[in-house]
Amino acid sequence: MDLNLRDKIALVTGASRGLGFATALMLAEEGVRVALNSRNPEMLETAAQKIKSLTGSPVLALPGDVAKPETASLLIEKVILEWGRLDILITNAGGPPAGKFETFNFEDWQNAVNLNFLSAVSLIRAALPHLRRSPSPAVLTITSISVKQPIDGLVLSNSVRAATIGLTKSLALELGKDGIRFNSILPAWTATERVEQLLQHRAQTNNTTVEEERQKIASQIALGRLADPQEFARVAVFLVSPAASYITGSMIAVDGGFYRGTI
Repeated sequence: MDLNLRDKIALVTGASRGLGFATALMLAEEGVRVALNSRNPEMLETAAQKIKSLTGSPVLALPGDVAKPETASLLIEKVILEWGRLDILITNAGGPPAGKFETFNFEDWQNAVNLNFLSAVSLIRAALPHLRRSPSPAVLTITSISVKQPIDGLVLSNSVRAATIGLTKSLALELGKDGIRFNSILPAWTATERVEQLLQHRAQTNNTTVEEERQKIASQIALGRLADPQEFARVAVFLVSPAASYITGSMIAVDGGFYRGTI
């Protein structure tokens, strides 16, 4: 299937590794010009060079902390200055720390809100004028399966990511008349650096090994294993493509059958 993505312009945040990197790489493989963002300039440049060498597509590396409200406008401005338009926005950020409710103070909660909710708000607000001029605009928020099935020890993520789902669905309804599609992917346990850190936290907490914790999680997944980031990226790239032109307001679980509910 031709996804009709060639020469589209995309901004992917949190893209130096993990789900963001996998998605940016697959977009570039489809002929998309991709702007990458991350807080770490060195890791970001490495990621950008890798995508360029593997795909030959133009890549723009834009370091910046999306938890800071002023970053969003700067990122969008740089994309427009470089390429003149924006067709696709993918909001992604690293997750907040693991822990129980009573281990976190108000500052921890505010940081989580800034990173995993208000970052999406700021990016979408800054991107809207440009998305309205695109013939096929799409926004994808990356959240978590925890919005459907809370995960033990991730109270910050369980709570804050649910707000992003509410935002995504609301904007799909509000801005559908402008032709802008809003969807979200709810990944579960995927083999990324973030998940490796969570497994290490669980192993320390439970006095077990990382491999034991990995096997515990795999036993709860219908497919019996963690996802590969590329499996997530395939769904993400389809959702932001013109091939998915009648999909909006959808919250799609890419979880291997981890979620046990029926709706």
